[in-house]
Parts: sequence; C-alpha cells; structure tokens
Amino acid sequence: MSSAATRKPLPLKIALWAFVTIWLLMAAFPFLWTLWGSFKVELDFFSIADWTNAITGANTERTHGSTFTGAGYDGAWVQEDFWRNVINTTFVCIFVVCTSLTIGTLGGYALSRSGFKYVFWLLITALIFRAIPPITLVSGYLPVFFDWNVWGFLPTAIIVLVAINQPFTLWMLHSFFESIPKELDESAKVDGCTQFQAFRRVIIPVMWPGVITTGLFSFLLAYNDFAVTSMILNEGNRTMIPAIAAFMGTTQTEGNVMFAVAAVVSATAPLFVMVLFFQRQIVSGLTAGAVKG
Repeated sequence: MSSAATRKPLPLKIALWAFVTIWLLMAAFPFLWTLWGSFKVELDFFSIADWTNAITGANTERTHGSTFTGAGYDGAWVQEDFWRNVINTTFVCIFVVCTSLTIGTLGGYALSRSGFKYVFWLLITALIFRAIPPITLVSGYLPVFFDWNVWGFLPTAIIVLVAINQPFTLWMLHSFFESIPKELDESAKVDGCTQFQAFRRVIIPVMWPGVITTGLFSFLLAYNDFAVTSMILNEGNRTMIPAIAAFMGTTQTEGNVMFAVAAVVSATAPLFVMVLFFQRQIVSGLTAGAVKG
C-alpha cells in the first residue's frame, strides 16, 4: 500500500490534534491550577469576591511583596513537618510493594503452572475479597490491633495494605504468567534447572515488564490510601494523604488550606515523574498481559 493511500487528510489531522490538545488541557488543568494556586495566599486562590485574584495575586503581593510566595510550602514542610509524612509514606510503599510482589510472583507462578481445578475458584475468591471495600476489612482488624497494642504503627498498616492488595496482585501476576508458554519451563528443566531456577532465571526475566506494572499498581494503592492509614496510624505516624486531610482542619481544630494545597502538589508531582519514567514498562506489561501464548 502506497504512502499516499495511508496518508490522513489534512482536516482529519487538524481535528485529531485539536482533540488531543483539548483532552490534555482538560486532564492537566486541575493539577496545573493547583500548582499555580499553591504559590498564592488563601484570599487569592479561594477568593469569593473576585476570582481573578487567583491569577493576578493581588492579596499575595500585598502580603508578601510579590505575586508568588512559597509560604504554603514553608508552612507544610517546615512548620508542620510534612517531610516526616513523606518518609512514612516511602517506608510503607517500599515494604508493601516488596512484600506484595514476592508473594504475588511466587503464588501467581505456582497457580499458573498448577493443573488442579481449585485454582479457578481460588482466584475467584481472591477477586471477591479485592472487591470488598477496604474500610469494611479494616473495621474487623481494629479490635485485634487494640487488644495486641499494635494500633498506630507503620508495620501494622503495611500488613493490612498487603492483605488488601494481595488478591489483586495475585490475580494480575497470574494472568502475566499464563501468557508465558510452559515450554520455557520445560526447556529450562531439560537444561538442568530446578523448578525454582527455571522461575528465577528464565520466567522472571521474560515477564519483568509485568512485574513492574503490578508493582506500580501496588505502589499507587499504598501511596494514595486514605481509609486504611487514617484509621490505623496515629498522628505521629501519618502518611501523606491523611496528613493532607489533617491540614484542612476539622470542626474542632483550625486548619490551613494553603498548607494542604502545597502538600497536594508535593504528593502529586512524584507520581508524574514515576509514570513518565516507567511508561515503556507499563505499556509493554499491560500488552503482555493481554496476549496469551
């Protein structure tokens, strides 16, 4: 087929680019607007009298001598020690991802190579547990945690998040392993490998994009969690999302909205960087899981 036959008409190209541009602007606008507002004062960004103050920064200039200010970031990171919440989140995410992937890869591989009929029902049961709202499961854990005096600590939150995330991880990794021909295992065994050596040296390198994709989803679950961490962790061990909610204040305590806005930007920016860095692995991993054989 000639290039002329496959070339898109100019009006179609313009329409496609216009659609993509508008879609990107609509998708990115909430974050860009929040990023812009994080350098303003509350009277500007949440102005009721004149919404253009959020753009011009009239009250910000009157207060700080400039239309932009880093007071929100200084308040969140220095005054409220948001960096501690970042460290807590990092600690939780690392252990949740490592534990979930270790159990998920071993379990998913074993189930994908098993010939027993119970495998299907085990996966269905895991899927049902994943569909249950996490807060329902957490409420059942709380009495035990209080009795054992383990409420409020990061390891407790890690255990609960792994328990909630494991069915999804197991199901997803099982699908990836199913897409890898079993002949690879048999060839490795013929060459003298044990079952575990075949898994470690042959299968894992082949499905590495699937492991990265699953690990990213596990990371996002732990990173963005609010229900579990807010109920299980005490004030000194909060992760980022409950800390941001605390900045908003309650009916009993006064909050600072601009601290929360600055913290939201600080928590969201690393996700953009991570997705951009792992985009190729994510796409190849999702594609590998969709094609069998």
